[in-house]
Amino acid sequence: MAEAHTGTRAARGGSPLAGKSALFAECLLTGVWIALASLPLVTYPAAFAAGSRHLGRHLSHERGGLREFAADFRSALRGGWLVGLAGWAVLAVVRVDVLAVRAGLPGGEFVGAVGVLALIAAAVAGLRAAAVWRPGDSWRTLLAGAARRTVLDPAGSFLLVGGLAVVVCSAWFSAPLALPVLGAVAAAAVAVEERHRHR
Repeated sequence: MAEAHTGTRAARGGSPLAGKSALFAECLLTGVWIALASLPLVTYPAAFAAGSRHLGRHLSHERGGLREFAADFRSALRGGWLVGLAGWAVLAVVRVDVLAVRAGLPGGEFVGAVGVLALIAAAVAGLRAAAVWRPGDSWRTLLAGAARRTVLDPAGSFLLVGGLAVVVCSAWFSAPLALPVLGAVAAAAVAVEERHRHR
């Protein structure tokens, strides 16, 4: 693939700018793939897992493209759709908490704040789990490990919160902009997990 050749050339001493530009372009393309694969709504964990694995291959100068992304997506979907469903359930609970705050119920502000923080922590843990997913892995095991890393590696977790904030701001400014940014969030999750692994 063209991007693999570009990455190899950069690794052999080519222009660092060319290598970074190729990675940026790959992130944007992967973001579009992730967005399309997430359209059924419960498939977003599998989409991020496939996207993260694709970017990991790109960084390792391994061959990979849409065909490999699709194969990883199908594999991650086996347990990933349940994770996606659970994520929507958490979002629904947080929405009820926010409505309680708006209704002025006693203790509603505290419950609402806890709910929002729990939602953010769940999103970060989900991204971290997707970043280390490999075919055959158990999502339950991945999420348990990711939850621990979310707490024990606050710097990496805050970086991912920032990435999610960029997606939200991009969507608020112009919805189509949020699609390619998803690839950058997946790349950030891969980088955060790689950094944690080498600590």
